Formats: sequence, structure tokens, C-alpha cells
Amino acid sequence: MEAAWAAAQRGTFVRLVEMRPLKMTPAHKTGLLAELVCSNSLKTKSPDSPGGLLKAEMASLGSLVLKAAEQSAVPGGEALAVDRQLFAQLVTEAVGSCPLIERVGKEFGPEDIEPALENGPVILCTGPLTSERLAEWIGNVTGQDNLRFYDAVSPVVDASTIDRSIAFGQSRYGKGGDDYLNCPFDKETYLAFVKALVEAERAPLHDFEEEQRAQIPYFAGCMPIEAIAERGERSLAFGNFKPVGLVDPRTGKRPYAALQLRPENREKTLYSLVACQNRLKWSEQKRVFRMVPGLENAEFVRYGVIHRNTYVNSPKVLDVNLQLRNAPGVFLAGQITGVEGYVESAAIGLLAGLLAGGFLKSLSPRRTAYGSLLAHLADDTERSFAPMNINWGLLPDPDPIPPDRALKRQMKLDRAREEFANWLLNAT
Repeated sequence: MEAAWAAAQRGTFVRLVEMRPLKMTPAHKTGLLAELVCSNSLKTKSPDSPGGLLKAEMASLGSLVLKAAEQSAVPGGEALAVDRQLFAQLVTEAVGSCPLIERVGKEFGPEDIEPALENGPVILCTGPLTSERLAEWIGNVTGQDNLRFYDAVSPVVDASTIDRSIAFGQSRYGKGGDDYLNCPFDKETYLAFVKALVEAERAPLHDFEEEQRAQIPYFAGCMPIEAIAERGERSLAFGNFKPVGLVDPRTGKRPYAALQLRPENREKTLYSLVACQNRLKWSEQKRVFRMVPGLENAEFVRYGVIHRNTYVNSPKVLDVNLQLRNAPGVFLAGQITGVEGYVESAAIGLLAGLLAGGFLKSLSPRRTAYGSLLAHLADDTERSFAPMNINWGLLPDPDPIPPDRALKRQMKLDRAREEFANWLLNAT
């Protein structure tokens, strides 16, 4: 959506080919554009963070996704959480009303690439669930086997079925008010939950997944909760369920562990189980998650599911302009390039639209958020290339490096903002 919008807003005709709803993916449920299938959070709203920095740069370039997110925002503490349905509707309506965007409903396959190139550049924004034929074509052209990891989606419960005498509203350290609900564990209940989680029956994998069951390469940010629990009985208490900054009003003390719930819509009638993405059978999810204090009678409106995510080895196959080295005129955008997350994927889509359309005189400087993401995609250091969120580590250190970490981060932000602003003056 960002790629199409960026080009169209600068006067270029765009043919947008989308196979849904004629052909669906294992994860999508509607034919709406920009349907969110994992979390409903577009991460932090804080401007003084890497994510906030990237959002500011995207906004300066005319991001459609961020505008829709702001208009469909729901309470989410420090996170930019959205009403999924409204968010997708807003994006769909914006794209549909743009006279320079023609939406074509069909599956785009390898046979469509050469004809499309006769009319201009092609951007493959295939998302995490690339269709098999197109994924095979990309693998053949790049000479690389597609790399895979597996995204898991968190369950969602009916808010009215949450026991509010147990679950309490509070954000960690009081940041963001009481947007989050917290289900507090004592030690005995927590250990029983972890044991049940580890022993619960998993949903069957597809054939290609079954072969890799023992070595599924999950991206750390989307690792299934049961996979974390398998590392040790206190793994969740020190990770997803860490209770720091929380006080149970019933006891006046910090709980042993806490599962947090985040609003899924503006009316707060639905709550998702934060960081509880999983690959358990649905019946097992209902049994195990009802062991959580406050969720004993919870009604699940959506269970967690697992789905494939395909991405390329970008340092090997893409040039600096996000163009396939072995297929001139064909660009990649979004998560398939090796960035991770809604915001990062949208950011790369926006940039691809500008690059494919020839609207940029130069690339964003290395020290900016955009420059840091591009540096990750171009970094040919010998390693197992994997998707990456924008983070402090991607932003280069100042020289000299100050001893104070807070000062170092502030210097990174200040320098990135200054360099992006200066670049933007002459970039287009």
C-alpha cells in the first residue's frame, strides 16, 4: 500500500495487483487491503525511540499507513495500537479513491512479470505469505533458497468474560495509564500453567514445516510462548510475563508473574493476550489459557495460529535500491526484504515506491532510521541473515562514544533527525 501510494501521490500511474479475496492466504480473513493478521500494535508512540524516529521519517515522506493508524488508534499505552477493521478500511478506501491507482483482482504469477515490465518497474510486495509460484520464481532468479521463519498469532478474548476482580488495569511503571489489563500469577499457579503449556498438544504443521520441526528458525520477537517456556520454567517470568513495575491491588505486592492483555479495538470489547503467540491446537489453547488467573471463563474470539514467513537473503540478492540484482526493473518491498514488523515493512514499501519511480536523487543517510534499515539489508557480514526491527543497535554510534548510555542514544536521535531533515530538502 505504501509503495503504490508513494508513487501515485507523485503523479505516477500504478497498477495494484492483489489476489485477495479471489485467493486467500492461510492467515488472512478478508479482502481488505493492509489487513493485519498478527498483533494490532504498530509499536511505540514515543518519538525518542528508534521506532518513533522511523515513524517521523515515514510521515515526512507522506506515509499512508501512519495516517490510517492515527485515525483508527485504540488505547494501547505507549504503543500505537489500532482497530484492525477500521485501519484496513481506511487504507482500502484511500487507495480505492486515488485516480492514479488501478486495483486488479488476480494472483500475480511469474508469467505476469515480463508483460508488466513493458510498462515500467515492478515491485513485488508479497508480504510474509508469498504465493508458492512467485516464491519459486524469486528463488530461481536469485539463486538462493528462500529463508523462512514462522510467525505465530496471539489469541483474542471477549472483554466481558475477563474476571475484573482478578485482572487489573495498569501499565508497567505506570507508563500509559491503565490501558493494559494484567492477570497476576502466584508461584504455584504460574508453575502449573508453564507445565501445562509445555505439555500441550501442538497443531500439526504442513509437510515442509514438519521436516523442520526440531529446528524451526523462529524470529525472536515472534517466538511462540510454548517454545519460550520449553527453555526453562522461569523463562516467561523473566520475559513475556515479567511482573516488574506492576502491583496487584489485591495484595499490594508485585505478582510472581503477569500475563498482560491489550485492547484490540476502540471500544475495548476485545483483548489480545500480549506475547502469547503460539502453535497449540485450539482446544489446548482454550484449556491452557483458562488456567491464567482472570481468564478462567474467558471466551476466545480468535485462537492463535502459526503461518509461514518468507524472506530473501537481501545482502546477496538486492542492490542498494531494493532491486533484484538478476532481474533489472523488479524491486522487492516489505517484510520479504528482511525487515521485521508492520512499521518497518511499510517503511520499506514507501521507499521502494520512491526508488522504483525514480523520485529520489539519493538514498537516506546512513545515520538515519531509513539509512540504518538499508544498511542492515546491505550488510554482507558473514552470518545467517535474519529479519530485523529498527533498534538502537542499527543506528551507528557517535564518535567519540560518550560513557553515558542515555546521552549516546540522544546523540543518535539528534544526529539522525538533523541529517534526515537536511537530506529531505534536496532528496526529491
